Amino acid sequence: MASNIYSTFQSSIEKTNLILADIEQAYGWPPDRRDQSYAALRTVLHLLRDRLPVEESAQFAAQLPVLVRGVYYDGWNPTDVPIKLNRDDFLYEVRQGFRYDVDGGAEGVVRTVLNALRRHVTEGEWEDVRASVPRDLSPIIP
Repeated sequence: MASNIYSTFQSSIEKTNLILADIEQAYGWPPDRRDQSYAALRTVLHLLRDRLPVEESAQFAAQLPVLVRGVYYDGWNPTDVPIKLNRDDFLYEVRQGFRYDVDGGAEGVVRTVLNALRRHVTEGEWEDVRASVPRDLSPIIP
């Protein structure tokens, strides 16, 4: 049993590192800039999470690697969601949470992070997420 738990966590660490590496690769960052890829991941996850209805948010999170799921739920208060933000306000919040200058700005950060996450979520769930966000946000979700 203990080796099974270890295997689950080891797999989650490997998948999380793949997600962070995908973000780094998209920007050409070396692995020693892991703090930036983590900041991008955390910021986008929290903003997406807070825009989704509780049930959809939980269904999406269930498909994420365990470690990423922990980041996703960190600080979440399901009684306060979904928070309504238009596209401009959403991108403003991305800039507030991710204060690094990158090509493509806040919208590029959202696309990059979501592209990295998309490989770990079924197509059906991804479409559910796209359908659940406000209409003016769906164009920036790959």
